[in-house]
Amino acid sequence: LPVIHIDLHTMGSFNILLFFSMLFMHTVSTCQLHGKFEMPNIFKAGEIMIGGIFPIFNKQENVILLARFRHTLLFMQNFLYRFDLRAFRWTQVMMFAIDEINQDEGLLPNISLGYKIMDSCASPTNVLRAAFTLVSEQKEEESTTQCHLPLTALVSYFSTCACLSDRRKYPSFFRTIPSDYYQAKALASLVKQYGWTWIGALQSDNDYGKNGISAFTKEVEKMGVCIAFVGTILRTYPQSKIIEVVELIKQSTVKVILAFVPEGDLYPLMRETVNQNITGIQWIASEAWVTAARPSTPEMFKSFGGTVGFVVRKMAMPKLGTFLKNISPYFPSQSTFVSDFWETIVGCKPCLNCEALPFANVTLNSQMCTGEEKLNYTDKFFDVTQVRVTYNVYQAVYAIAHAIHKLLFCQRDKNNVLRQSADCILWTEEYWSNERRDKCVMKMTEFLSNTETMGIILTALSLFGASLSVATMIIFIHFRETPIVKANNSELSSLLLVSLFFCFLCPLTFIGEPTVWSCMFRHTAFGVTFALCISCVLGKTIVVVTAFRATLPGNKLAGKFGPVQQRVIVFSCTAIQIVICVLWLIISPPFPDKALKYNNQKIILECNTGSDVAFYVVLGYIGILSAICSILAFLARKLPDNFNEAKFISFSMLIFCAVWATFIPAYISSPGKYTVAVEIFAILSSAFGLLLCIFVPKCYIILIKPERNTKKHLMGKFQKTSL
Repeated sequence: LPVIHIDLHTMGSFNILLFFSMLFMHTVSTCQLHGKFEMPNIFKAGEIMIGGIFPIFNKQENVILLARFRHTLLFMQNFLYRFDLRAFRWTQVMMFAIDEINQDEGLLPNISLGYKIMDSCASPTNVLRAAFTLVSEQKEEESTTQCHLPLTALVSYFSTCACLSDRRKYPSFFRTIPSDYYQAKALASLVKQYGWTWIGALQSDNDYGKNGISAFTKEVEKMGVCIAFVGTILRTYPQSKIIEVVELIKQSTVKVILAFVPEGDLYPLMRETVNQNITGIQWIASEAWVTAARPSTPEMFKSFGGTVGFVVRKMAMPKLGTFLKNISPYFPSQSTFVSDFWETIVGCKPCLNCEALPFANVTLNSQMCTGEEKLNYTDKFFDVTQVRVTYNVYQAVYAIAHAIHKLLFCQRDKNNVLRQSADCILWTEEYWSNERRDKCVMKMTEFLSNTETMGIILTALSLFGASLSVATMIIFIHFRETPIVKANNSELSSLLLVSLFFCFLCPLTFIGEPTVWSCMFRHTAFGVTFALCISCVLGKTIVVVTAFRATLPGNKLAGKFGPVQQRVIVFSCTAIQIVICVLWLIISPPFPDKALKYNNQKIILECNTGSDVAFYVVLGYIGILSAICSILAFLARKLPDNFNEAKFISFSMLIFCAVWATFIPAYISSPGKYTVAVEIFAILSSAFGLLLCIFVPKCYIILIKPERNTKKHLMGKFQKTSL
């Protein structure tokens, strides 16, 4: 038989949650109904019944009378109670949502939902009574020896206790509000933000308060915040215990107190705090009372004004406003609880037959309504522009409606067997379910294409850089007999321009759908071209250093470092990279891959490096060459000539190293096609840095300042004449 497990330790949380019971009736002949709790309720018949439990009245039980009259209605008259307008609105939104669902022909066609809404009186024992009443409902036409046990689901709209997330204890519990685990972290961050380091705490004597304060304590202890005391309260505590907690507050030096307590449990302490004129305390509220109206009343405001806390998200429900405005105590279908609502809002007793309503909120000052009274629609009760918990109730009803839809409208197989509130087909990785989740569809493929905006921009930059390299080469060839071209080693400069040309073209292999050949070519071409490029820069740097050393007396180093030695350095450094790339291709070459880890609904086509070690060895080798080149250029940056190439090489290598230092973390963290974009950006940035820093100053002198393109100027012997 189905069993409902309700842990009594969590009943403080259940006081403010919505209990839904999906009453799919089926008879069990072996079950016998032993008793029945007769409790006030709002009822509407339907083919499928949904039960709701709300704390419409906040009441404190007289335990002795309760034990004596537990099977009668008389015990309800022995409570101190207050009609809760907010909870009553929750009942109305449940009725509104069910009416809305019944009118929706697409959600549950030809099926009517009904409801039975019961009052928990904000009491754990009443929650149990209501829960057992809902799950042991009986059809009138059946025999009294047969019970009808429902398939139950607990959907909470306001119970935030983190303990209820334990699936082993509460396998059928769901909610439309976040767990207190997140609220505790947020409250701890709030305390840290304001720099409060010495605070007090209040908890309700149930799992809601205890778990909330426990989670909060763990968070604030990490931040160096000390908790002076933890007071425990409950609405059913005798006044003496409430006074003890108030005395604890008075004796402490704290000026900030967090109350992780439901509104009903906190109210007795609030009254005592005001009675003893305790002010000057900054209160921090949990979501259970931060939006309640009572702390903002003139009576309470002097002690609780300025309270801060986190609220449940708000939502507008304009259609609900019309529904609420139709509440009237003069319609028999709305007689339960509505007379109390009417008296609270209007101020008069509306019942036409008071004897038929034994639970009407009769007070000494009550006056009979004339029937001409109207509701004050400016009251906060009718404000549906920013509902919070009310919207959670609305979502809870719809959650159950959709669950019923899934259960009742499953497709039948060829044997007319219902395909199962568990059967699913596991698609292959290349497929995804459609919106109805009854068919598999091919996932969309994604890669950096040359037809999309980002691909077009990168392609244009690549071609632009290649064109600049060709243009620079043409300038150097045309002016090859000028001093500045000869002084800057035309052979190495030409070779460097050729390597830069291929560096700019290299990103084109990264754009487009990855193939076996493009994946192997893109990484190896990148590694070899940049090794050649940096080798040329290294050769030029060594030429500059040796040229200066040759001017020193007795130094014959320049003669030992001629064109042959320069070619040996360039090609030997490049050859090492070629060997690394060949080994990479032989052992574990790059290959096209379908990456599914970035997005469940997309297939990211990318080039898998094959061997991450080989890839980082290629990058590391380029890094070693650039580091050596940077050090030499930095040491030679202040050589005494009028056109110090070492200075420009130093700038170019600084840009190069900065680009590739930031590339690696960006490459690792970028998902999908953005990984390729980051790599292309690094290639283009470093190539532009080398081209602009090394060759633009030379082209500027060649084309714009030809008067400086002389041997005397380059040697520093040109003397300026005054005009």
